[in-house]
Amino acid sequence: MSIYAIADLHLSFNNPKPMNIFGDNWENHEKKIKDNWLQVVKDNDTVLIPGDFSWETYIENTYKDFYYLNSLPGKKILLKGNHDYWWTTLTNIRNYLKENNFNSINILFNNCYEVENYLIAGTRGWDFYKNNDNKIIQREINRLEISLKAAREKNREKDIIVCMHYPPISKDYINNEYEQKIVHLMNQYNVKKCFYGHLHGISHEQAINELKNNIQFQLVSADYLNFNLFKV
Repeated sequence: MSIYAIADLHLSFNNPKPMNIFGDNWENHEKKIKDNWLQVVKDNDTVLIPGDFSWETYIENTYKDFYYLNSLPGKKILLKGNHDYWWTTLTNIRNYLKENNFNSINILFNNCYEVENYLIAGTRGWDFYKNNDNKIIQREINRLEISLKAAREKNREKDIIVCMHYPPISKDYINNEYEQKIVHLMNQYNVKKCFYGHLHGISHEQAINELKNNIQFQLVSADYLNFNLFKV
């Protein structure tokens, strides 16, 4: 049983949004993702999706996007991204998934999941270098800690994987106060791996994909991975 990760699916089956405006590599990206997914993921595997799942604004319009995801093998753990405007409350989303029999999808929000030898925690994070809103930044730090506490209450021995949509660390802002707080918090809970998305195109240059501060960071946005899933 394996764990994979891929962020930024940017699905839009209900109201098609051409993604090739962000680069020719996005042409037919849904098919590229599906083709690779079917090659590597088995029914007892788990796929982590750190945000930007669907372009839809309202959850009632996400049916086709969730149908696509639910039809793929494996269990999925989905985190909120900055473009997931359809995201409502945890209860509403879970009810929607249950009503439509999307039984292979779980939501990561102020909670955690135990998968194989890992505990999965996380939060959306914040684009702190574009909008230094201290209130929102502290909210995201608090949400991450709630998730990490839940993980440790569930199991004190297993390693923790953190999923975030926004990069918790990047090359140009390595000494940013927000990054220092996020990294310090993850160190407090002995987090071993952190997967994140959000960065596309030229922004890939900002990605840190290495062991830093005792945490292995990895960008898993779909275009960065050439639309292939990353094996944890």
